[in-house]
Amino acid sequence: MRFLIDLQHPAHLHFFRNVTERLRNDGHEVLVTGRDKDILIELSCLYDFPVKTFGTARSGLVKLGAELLYRQARLLKIVSEYKPDAMMAIAGTFVSLVGRLTRTPTYVFYDTEHATMSNLLAYPFATCVFVPCAYMKNIPWRHERYAGYHELAYLHPDYFVPDENVLKEAGLKKDEPFAIVRFVGWGAGHDIGLKGLSRAQKIQSVKALSKIGRVLISAEGVLPEELEHQRLRLSVAKIHHLMAFARLVFGESGTMTSEAAVLGIPGVYINPLPLGYLKEQEQEYGLVSNHSPLDFDAALNRAMEMFSDGSREEWRNKGRRLVEQNIDVTDMLYKIALTRPYSV
Repeated sequence: MRFLIDLQHPAHLHFFRNVTERLRNDGHEVLVTGRDKDILIELSCLYDFPVKTFGTARSGLVKLGAELLYRQARLLKIVSEYKPDAMMAIAGTFVSLVGRLTRTPTYVFYDTEHATMSNLLAYPFATCVFVPCAYMKNIPWRHERYAGYHELAYLHPDYFVPDENVLKEAGLKKDEPFAIVRFVGWGAGHDIGLKGLSRAQKIQSVKALSKIGRVLISAEGVLPEELEHQRLRLSVAKIHHLMAFARLVFGESGTMTSEAAVLGIPGVYINPLPLGYLKEQEQEYGLVSNHSPLDFDAALNRAMEMFSDGSREEWRNKGRRLVEQNIDVTDMLYKIALTRPYSV
């Protein structure tokens, strides 16, 4: 069988990497397409995971609209020539309409409720949309819910084993307490009109956490000058290995907060946009603390409490319970690809 997987964001490579390898090992053909955004090409090279890239990620409604039309036109040509048996994507903004026009079964996976515009461009045209049980919005089109999180497609213990050697590469000693702080760029389509932590809040949070242990900053774009020396300089392919040994993840990224939870690492998410899966990880497993930037002081206080907590095994146990009570998402992707349970 032939499959096409479209990547809208570098993180989507992680989500589909294991199922792509499994399908290819079983003799199936998989063509991976993607938009040239951030570190996608770098990740593609590091993982030896070929991606046919076209179209550069743009910001602003007008430029995003132009990119949408361009990528859909290119995908339409590719699909018409490649003739995949099915297509898969996270969000599905570019590929869903193409799937409908070519009558190719198209399966969309998403967990972001507030991406209203991209959801309207994808959900109505997809063959089926798959969302976590924690997804907070109703979907009026064909969909299924599953007990799991995107991050379990690549951080499930069946696929991921942390490499302790990464600590030395990051300049850390074994068992040295450290936190990872993540600041995002606020350039995604669903981020238009929104903003996260102020410059002063970024400085305050890093300085406060630095009193407890080392702080390594993962950031999109420019950092305040006084924080630049704490920027994490490590291969992007090793960030999950490093995260597995952290005491805390703090910041504006929902994905990194959820990755930490799956690894049994506590996280503080501070962002104006709530996410259903992080609410569930807070309420059901106690691994996440969700906050708005308006609630900055409470968020920082909770982060300092978590960072100071030396009972690492308790957090690990919470992470193990999370994994045990949810599905292997890669296995789900594999079964969806091969069984194709829905017609177009």
